[in-house]
Amino acid sequence: MFKNIYIPVDNSDYSNECIDIALGFAKGNDTTITASHVYAAKMHDVRFRQMESGLPEEYQDEQELEKQRNIHDQLITKGMEVITDSYLDVPKFRCEEEKIPFVGKSLEGRNWIELVRDIKESDYDLVVLGALGLGAIKDSMIGTVAERVIRRIQTDTLVVKHLPGLHEDKPSSGKIVVAVDGSGQSFGGLKTGIELSKLTGRPLEVISTFDPYFHYAMFNSLTGVLSKEAGKVFKFEQQEKLHEDIIDKGLAKIYQAHLEISRKIVEEEGIDCTIRLLDGKVFEKVLQYAREENPFLLILGRIGVHSAQDMDIGGNAENLLRLVPCNVFLSSKVFKPPIDMQAEESIDWTVEAKERLKNIPGFVRPMATSAILRYALERGHSMITSGVITEAVQNILPAGAMQAMQKIGEKMREKTGAEEGGYENVDLNSLKDEMMAAHAGKNPEDIRMKCGDCGAVMGHDAVKCGVCNAGVERLLPIDYDQLEAEGANEGDVTTVTTFDSVEVNWTQEAIDRLNEYPEGHIRRKAHARIEKNARVQKISPITVAFVNKILNEKAVTNGDNGNGDSKTEMGVNAQDIDDSGFNWSPEAIQRLELVPQGFMRDNTKKRVLEYAQKNNITDITLTVAEEGIEESKKMMENALANGLTLDDFLPKKESNV
Repeated sequence: MFKNIYIPVDNSDYSNECIDIALGFAKGNDTTITASHVYAAKMHDVRFRQMESGLPEEYQDEQELEKQRNIHDQLITKGMEVITDSYLDVPKFRCEEEKIPFVGKSLEGRNWIELVRDIKESDYDLVVLGALGLGAIKDSMIGTVAERVIRRIQTDTLVVKHLPGLHEDKPSSGKIVVAVDGSGQSFGGLKTGIELSKLTGRPLEVISTFDPYFHYAMFNSLTGVLSKEAGKVFKFEQQEKLHEDIIDKGLAKIYQAHLEISRKIVEEEGIDCTIRLLDGKVFEKVLQYAREENPFLLILGRIGVHSAQDMDIGGNAENLLRLVPCNVFLSSKVFKPPIDMQAEESIDWTVEAKERLKNIPGFVRPMATSAILRYALERGHSMITSGVITEAVQNILPAGAMQAMQKIGEKMREKTGAEEGGYENVDLNSLKDEMMAAHAGKNPEDIRMKCGDCGAVMGHDAVKCGVCNAGVERLLPIDYDQLEAEGANEGDVTTVTTFDSVEVNWTQEAIDRLNEYPEGHIRRKAHARIEKNARVQKISPITVAFVNKILNEKAVTNGDNGNGDSKTEMGVNAQDIDDSGFNWSPEAIQRLELVPQGFMRDNTKKRVLEYAQKNNITDITLTVAEEGIEESKKMMENALANGLTLDDFLPKKESNV
């Protein structure tokens, strides 16, 4: 699979894990492993000369100083060479044990500069690189050397982030996960994922993410800046209906098609995979998925479908590289699925177009169908109409050829009495009757069906999922009775009128849950996501359970910690609180857990501790926690008002760049 794997080594834990992974890939596969270590003798020489003025007086004599310079140069050069050889001996001896060809390289200079130069000048097809090195500290996410190298090379790169011995609180699920977005790099990553799954025996999963909420948040935001006259021109109501009926469903179908294409590619290679469609911001949803599943490897295209070709690394790939807890594979390899396969999954036909296709004789129909699909896909069509067929035929066939084939087809059917053929006749009415019988007594217009496979929501008359084509048996009615019962226990109901004049009901508990988000665009985006889902699913009122489900910020249980308590990822519980000098009451801990998990909860905890320390408080009660949280809210609101964004609150890595 890989002919030459390259490993920069420095004897750190991450470096040693790189060696283990590379050996696993190389064993029995006619692969050469090349390892290198970069030492900076010249840098030490310059630094020594800069410190000469601080030497004791007896060393200030010119002859003595020159002598010390020579001694230092020899010691540093020889010492660095010895250290480098020792570092390289580790992978060398491991390769000798496994009978794997090995090449060691000692490089002198600035580490990232020499690594980039060597990678560009050599024929490596995989770089296995530790995310951190010997300079790592507690809050490090990715080291400066790793980041600088990744930005400057185009070779496929596996970045090691998960250390089994160190990160035992986050056990790996062992899966290889490929994120596809339709780009050649993501499909290239899929091909690599298939090979790695075969090589390691690990299960393969393919995920894809689309964002149906962006426009809704944008429309909400526009209502605050557009005048009434401008609002009339913009036509909010019509715009929202257009997005809900066409654009959102179209996006879902596009990304579901990426998954179906991926599944076919995998099956052609003789293995199985699972697929999963995620909805929301790509970075947010894939990060959440990675934290919940913690796969062995997350494979990403180095750049995405909307990136410029000369970009060093895409925005989603860069952010995920920093924050996911698992190993990351950045794929530069480009693969384009066969155009017929893409067309089959991403293009539909109108009734009129299907009728025209039936007039083509059976013996040439497959060829004509393939040619029309290819024509449509190349020009960006997702629906083949009679007009598209006409355009395609004019480009594909000589003038009059289509009419001639239609006449041949009609004569053949007259002689044989053959039916339409090539299309499956489905008794839609019987399926509808069967489905509606299960919902007797309800107004059909009020029934909303939800796909059990992809989560898409559709009307009562659906006989299959419009996104993933799952059968009617996978379409389940939304249980409004349960939602109404939940709403009855959550206080008063408040009616809110949306930007396009639709009334949406919220329970007080749901509003309180939303208000835990800081004011500004963060809360607006959460609001838009909840409200849009409620409207699509016809949920009324919006309950706190529905809010939690949509925001999906419930703590993810990673298993028992041995004390009978579940350890929650990115959350705070009694085991997570650092009580050095402070005593937290159970009520204070419960209050802190109400803050959305992740950076917001971490930041709030920090503010509570700062508040307690400032006021010489050691016992953090519910009252103290509330007062500290109020200070945290004010700090974040003031920062957002001054132009900061969500990214400004996320942890930053230390860098000398």
